[in-house]
Amino acid sequence: MARRTRTVKPEQPLGSLLQAPAAERGSCAACGSESVTRLAMDLTDGTPVTFVSCHRCERRSWTAPDGSELPVASVLERTRKRT
Repeated sequence: MARRTRTVKPEQPLGSLLQAPAAERGSCAACGSESVTRLAMDLTDGTPVTFVSCHRCERRSWTAPDGSELPVASVLERTRKRT
């Protein structure tokens, strides 16, 4: 069985998500609120995504690096453990 290699990403500084400037946090695509949590993450299958959760309307979204929004079903499929 071949081993997967992981790409090493540059270190990101740690800090409070709520203290990031609004331009870095972005805004909610549904209601426009700037009160959002934004996290860069890799799904189980290695797909890099940006997760955004709105504090006002509670909308959650996952965006691929090309800017396209991933449907929840696709995110769940990509996070399923393979045996």
